[in-house]
Amino acid sequence: MSGPRVTVVGGGLAGISAALQCADAGARVTLVEVRPRLGGAVYSFERDGLLVDNGQHVFMRCCSAYRALLERIGATGSTTLQPRLEVPVIEPGGRVTTIRRGRLPAPLHLAATLARYRPLLPLKRAGAARAALALGRLDAADPALDLVTFGDWLARHGQGPTEAAALWDLIALAILNVRAAEASLGVAAFAFQTALLGDNTAGDIGFHERALSEVVGEPAERALRAAGVALRLSWRAEAVRAVAGGGGFVVAGERGDPLAADAVVMALPPTRAAAVLPAGAIANPERLMALGSSPIVNVHVIYERPVTDLAFVGGLGTPVQYVFDRTRAAGVEAGQYLAVSVSGADAEMAMTPEALRVRYESALAELFPRALATRVERFLVTREHAATFRATPGSAALRPGPRTALAGLALAGAWTATGWPATMEGAVRSGQAAAREALSAVGSAEAVGVAA
Repeated sequence: MSGPRVTVVGGGLAGISAALQCADAGARVTLVEVRPRLGGAVYSFERDGLLVDNGQHVFMRCCSAYRALLERIGATGSTTLQPRLEVPVIEPGGRVTTIRRGRLPAPLHLAATLARYRPLLPLKRAGAARAALALGRLDAADPALDLVTFGDWLARHGQGPTEAAALWDLIALAILNVRAAEASLGVAAFAFQTALLGDNTAGDIGFHERALSEVVGEPAERALRAAGVALRLSWRAEAVRAVAGGGGFVVAGERGDPLAADAVVMALPPTRAAAVLPAGAIANPERLMALGSSPIVNVHVIYERPVTDLAFVGGLGTPVQYVFDRTRAAGVEAGQYLAVSVSGADAEMAMTPEALRVRYESALAELFPRALATRVERFLVTREHAATFRATPGSAALRPGPRTALAGLALAGAWTATGWPATMEGAVRSGQAAAREALSAVGSAEAVGVAA
């Protein structure tokens, strides 16, 4: 091969996407990853014979780049996509209300389900509908929106704590990983407009029907190798250095020879990127540290017998935010495996596993009465300390684009300025943007033909 040499640092979704795109454009690609597997924050691990996902990652029909990546690595068959948005919402005592879209054009496709939404009183439902229409009219790209919290905007539109708890946080926490009261209005407006208010099919939810390592990491490794990408797993990048005179870059690791490259895609978390980037690559590198982070905690409970017939449900009036039945995906042959996903989990991060067990076993029993008489066989906790950047006011100004001050060195990651929240879709799009930037810098003719 005679194409340009591109080194991709980081094997998460952003790095996988960048590496595949560069290889498809004819580049000689090497991808380095500190872990022994690919997938980044989307992974599984084995504990006492049980295959456990680190978190409960879902996607939507509007996530076109992520869905295209699944197709590219041959993993679409391990996922399902709702034919129509349907989210059961359960309250203590077991009452279930379902959010379901209709067939009318957006935003009218949600009018009927909102009019029947029992967690809100009828007058409150009408107020929520008016707020949704106003939210849809905002210019999400207006920088002024990033200076205001979504919660303050909701309050000005008649949506107080009751409405936030019953409706807005149900969506905001899942997509933004912070509550409405804390979220940037700009990123919230983009998320709601893109997923729910702009197209009537956009919010249909996709699920991974197998363990994440079997859906993302392992198929991605096969696809990368088939594309000619050289993989160096368990290889920690310590520094990227620019060669004097525009001679490309050197990626130095803690073991093995340094890697020479004509271009580099840096697809690391922001704090790691700040430590590895060469001086002068970006202005004010401390802004990467200022992005902050928001944690996610997952509680994994395996019951002796099934306690619910719901495969997926959101919780109201309970610490339980979302519950996923992962029995079949994890290969559990008897009983039922429920995974509870808790976003914006600052308080839960400080709790011991024992305290979490007391809290969530009790909360699940309030939602699913059968759990009261069913023995818990296993209880596990997984924590992602820095699951996403913190999408609070001012965060947009801290997110750099793919281009750096050094031609041929590009940034990728869901924390970069994709316009999207910190989602799998944002990560894939960032990798694509970084690949275009790197290829353009080294004069790859195919770079121009890569779709945006």
